[in-house]
Amino acid sequence: MTRPGRIERGLIAVGGPDARPFLQNLLTQDLDKLDAAGVAYAALLSPQGKVNADMFVWERADGLLLDVAPSRGADLLRRLSIYKLRANVTLADVSAEHDVLISADAFDGAVSDPRLAALGYRAIAAKGDAPPASLDDRHIAAGVPDLARDAQPEEVFAGEALLEELNGVAFDKGCFVGQENVSRMKRRATTRKKFCPVVFEGEGIAFGTPVLTGEAEIGSVRTGVAGRAIALLRLDRALDAARAGANLTAADRQVRLDAPPWLIVPRQEDGAY
Repeated sequence: MTRPGRIERGLIAVGGPDARPFLQNLLTQDLDKLDAAGVAYAALLSPQGKVNADMFVWERADGLLLDVAPSRGADLLRRLSIYKLRANVTLADVSAEHDVLISADAFDGAVSDPRLAALGYRAIAAKGDAPPASLDDRHIAAGVPDLARDAQPEEVFAGEALLEELNGVAFDKGCFVGQENVSRMKRRATTRKKFCPVVFEGEGIAFGTPVLTGEAEIGSVRTGVAGRAIALLRLDRALDAARAGANLTAADRQVRLDAPPWLIVPRQEDGAY
C-alpha cells in the first residue's frame, strides 16, 4: 500500500451557529449531503455563474473546513468575509494547523475523492511528517481539470468547468451565487466550451498553445505532460472536425480528443448544436 503524501492546500475554518446555512446559500453543492459523505466538492461562483474557486467542504465537529488551492485561498476568504454580513459565523485561515493527504489507495481516515473515484483518496490530518505528493499526473490522466491552474478566476462558467460531471453542483437545492445562469445554461443545453483531454505524440505542449482546426482557433492547451494534456475547447467545433475527418493541431502537431466516458458533450440535432 502506498503511503499517503501531503499536498499544499489552503484551509479555511468556517464556524459558528450559522456556518452551514451561510455556505449553503453561497456554494454550488447541497451541503446537507455532508451528513452522509463527510466531504463534498463545491465552488463559489460569480453572480454571472463563473468559477471564482472550487473546493472540498469537510464537516467537522465545530463547523466546516474549506480545502482550496493555495492560490485561491486568500481571495476566497476575502469574498466570504464580504458575504458574511450579519451571519453568526467565524472565518479563519487554519492552513498551518493541518495537512491534506492523498493516495491512490485507501488509508486510515481517508474518503474517496468526491469528484471521481480515479482520483483516489484524501483526508485532513494534523500536521505531521508525510512526504510531499502531487496530483498533476493523476488529474491529467483522468481528464479532470485543476481549475486553479487550468483557468483564471471567473474565466469559465460552471458547466465549462465540468462541475456537473464532477459532482460539484446540485441543481435541486435552493439558491446559490450564480444559480440563475447555471440553471439556464443547463436547461437550454448551451454549454459549448468545455475542458477535455487531448492526446498527441512526443513531449508536452506549452500551456496556452492554441488548438486549431484548419486556420481557426477553437481553444487552447492547459496543463499537460508528454503525450497528454487538458485543453479548454469549443467542444462542439472539435467534435464537428473529428466527424468530418479534419485534424486538430497544436504547436504544429496533430492532437485528438480523448473524451472520458463521463464527459457530457454538446448535443447534435439535425446537424446543428
